[in-house]
Amino acid sequence: MRVLVVEDEPFMAEALQSGLRQEAIAADLALDGDEALERIAVHDYDAVVLDRDIPGTHGDDVCAVLVRDHPGTRVLMLTAAARLRDKVDGFTLGADDYLTKPFALEELVMRLRALARRPAAAVDPVLVSGDLRLDPYRRQAHRAERPLRLPRKQFAVLEALLRADGAVVTAETLLEKVWDEHADPFTTAPRVAVSHLRKALGDPDPIVTVPGVGYRLVVPGSGA
Repeated sequence: MRVLVVEDEPFMAEALQSGLRQEAIAADLALDGDEALERIAVHDYDAVVLDRDIPGTHGDDVCAVLVRDHPGTRVLMLTAAARLRDKVDGFTLGADDYLTKPFALEELVMRLRALARRPAAAVDPVLVSGDLRLDPYRRQAHRAERPLRLPRKQFAVLEALLRADGAVVTAETLLEKVWDEHADPFTTAPRVAVSHLRKALGDPDPIVTVPGVGYRLVVPGSGA
């Protein structure tokens, strides 16, 4: 396992590097965000132990680059902040785990090994098809750079269609994924939501109705 430790306190960084090496984990160091980005561009790390508040490029921005360009690299965020809001923000950015300072080296090692056992994510955190772009974590959707202000159900329907990657999504599947178990199986809610979503997306209409089956997304330039 090869790890990059991004920590701006030299003593802490060297202590972590030494401790990880004693656990047979190869560890490189970066003392600021700019150095971290340089190393990430050159080396294929299994995980990055990332201090969120670092000089140069902010830890949040380093995390964003990792999530976008290196989806197979796990991100374990470090911070002195213990507030729930900070932890939520870290996970929203795409971090795989979160550790608050001070912490025990044994816990860091345990978490890194647990991350190494996880399979790589099957889908990109940001879904893109043609001129459509949807970020489930930030709950943002755009078409041709135009922000789409979608109610929850329409947003969820669009996410389901994007995840299907051009395959047909049945009304039953939409009902299962977007509505809860109390939804009437004979409801027309999915059809109504798709109708409203079409209006929100505008022309050309990217949603194709497959009679008697369901819906599929066909966006110009998406290859679908």
